[in-house]
Amino acid sequence: MDLISNTSRSDTTLAQAAAALAVSNPLATAILFDDGTSLSYADAWERAQRLALAMQRSGLEPGDTLSFQLPNRVEAVVIALAASICGLVINPVVPIYRGRELSFILKDARTRIAFIPGVYRSFDFPAMLEELRPSLPQLEFVVCIGAEGELPEGFVTFEAFCEAGGAGEGEAAMADVSADDTKILLYTSGTTGYPKQVRHSHNTLAKALDNGATGWGLSASDLMLMPSPVTHITGYVNGIELPFFSATRSLLMEAWIVDRAISLIETYGATVCVSATPFLKELVDTCREAENPLPGFRLFACGGASVPPDLIYSASEVLADCTAVRVYGSTEVPLVTVGFPDPEQKTLAAETDGRVHNYDVIICDDGGADLGLDADGEILVRGPAMMLGYGDASQNRSAFTDDGYFRTGDIGRLLASGAIVITDRKKDIIIRGGENLSAREIEEAILLHPAVSEAAVVSAPHERLGEGVAVYVVPRPQRTLSLDDILEHLGELKLAKQKWPQHLEIAASLPKTASGKVQKEILRQQLRDAELRL
Repeated sequence: MDLISNTSRSDTTLAQAAAALAVSNPLATAILFDDGTSLSYADAWERAQRLALAMQRSGLEPGDTLSFQLPNRVEAVVIALAASICGLVINPVVPIYRGRELSFILKDARTRIAFIPGVYRSFDFPAMLEELRPSLPQLEFVVCIGAEGELPEGFVTFEAFCEAGGAGEGEAAMADVSADDTKILLYTSGTTGYPKQVRHSHNTLAKALDNGATGWGLSASDLMLMPSPVTHITGYVNGIELPFFSATRSLLMEAWIVDRAISLIETYGATVCVSATPFLKELVDTCREAENPLPGFRLFACGGASVPPDLIYSASEVLADCTAVRVYGSTEVPLVTVGFPDPEQKTLAAETDGRVHNYDVIICDDGGADLGLDADGEILVRGPAMMLGYGDASQNRSAFTDDGYFRTGDIGRLLASGAIVITDRKKDIIIRGGENLSAREIEEAILLHPAVSEAAVVSAPHERLGEGVAVYVVPRPQRTLSLDDILEHLGELKLAKQKWPQHLEIAASLPKTASGKVQKEILRQQLRDAELRL
């Protein structure tokens, strides 16, 4: 298969790329799945056409929003392709989200059609949507994948939706859209409570993909193992889109299980992986214990949480051919750095957060002055893979400088080598296993408990996930409170379990600045001093 050039990745939609490959390489495998199945370019196009035709005949139009809350399964790939054929804006939603988050996202995105699983990981997704649907007048279609038994009124199975649309009796028309149009809405937790809507175009995603493909030297001999959710920008770009815009195939894992990952690497010859720091740690620890060097596996790029330098060094010692690298970016500005994949630059790979690639980066003080090299300040970035902006225009005013740099909210320094070193975070987020959790959102939910007067949510060291959730609570007078009380309360609010605190500290008061802002660094230091590990 010919590698699609960097130039043709731009100004090309996913549907256009997939249509061309269905003709030029119909039998070639595009994506493999951890259940042993695979999807060829011809199969992918045929199945996407079937769904696209049904959506068009159902009245969905270019610019409408399609949401899907699915694990890393074949249907997610087919849905992404079909949406591109129809010119729909896709909104991937992470499966851990529950009623509180999902209700906000579907309203904010003005979703017209949603694809959900049936019962997945013991949770009933159709029941959740049935409860939410009366408050979502824009939502016309709910399509269930893999559901067993009777569905709520008005819900349909994937197969029934396609049949009702007369799939197979005609061909879906390719929508006339610009590659600079909004293609995807991704919601990211920040410091403002509810998630922010991040908008990317076909072209900005293509540039994000290009950063990895060129920065890591991906080729037809590579296979990308992808355990990150395809509902995250990392999983979506490197799991779904990569095989349609490069010669590199992907292998999707529905969930990270380290022994399963090792088996997949060995069975299919996976060579690269981009995922969360805890996954690399488990891979290294397990392979060390088993004395398994995983020959042929050459690169693991990790970020999203603190990456200890010793872990990067250990990876190269335990895994015979592997270079582990630290990378830096966000949903708004994906893959600002690509690490240092050259084995000769092992020190830079371990002790920095990666080499800047296809972005302009400046380090500024609080007044906006450029501090130059080797000075700590806020990291500002600008580049072609940067988001179009937030859905809420008012959020863009504080997010961007007048000359178009995005304020990351992270503190770090820029080195002469072109590397970034992250030293702190302005953003009050908790990075749990690569998942950004908003401390403010969790606080706001806890403050609804009748026994809580004040609450401050902070990160706490977690043995496996890097960071976990801890909360300091000042109870109301004559009220008592336990961690179980808080968890029961958050369950009633239907907050995702990943956001539930794992540790509670009862306090008489919270440390504050003169202006009344809680000094969370003091609280985090208290937990470190107590050597708390979740």
